[in-house]
Amino acid sequence: MKKSYMLLLGLFALSACNKTEQAHVAALPVAAAIGSPSDENMPLLARENNCTACHAIDKKVVGPSWIEVARKYKGDSTAEARLIIKVSKGGTGVWGTMPMPANDASGKKQDQVKALVKFILALDK
Repeated sequence: MKKSYMLLLGLFALSACNKTEQAHVAALPVAAAIGSPSDENMPLLARENNCTACHAIDKKVVGPSWIEVARKYKGDSTAEARLIIKVSKGGTGVWGTMPMPANDASGKKQDQVKALVKFILALDK
């Protein structure tokens, strides 16, 4: 199972559009022990941007687990673009009444948001 996540990391690095995004994508510890909800197994970008305050990879915290998100949007060709907007601007109603705060309303961290959304969606592949 870990080999598939290493392969996924390589694909992310190859698909990066620019050096900034490539650096952020390469920083994602995809080979971490998926299945453990502890902060140290979350991608570095998730920890740096406080995603771990509300999310874990494999269990509901305040918001849904990232595996639940990946499963919900599996096969949805519009999911990546919609989730980038949701992470950036925030939202409510999809997973309950607790709103998700805006995490990049200024648009200055779009490369980081894109990298995290790609990581999340790839968890169910």
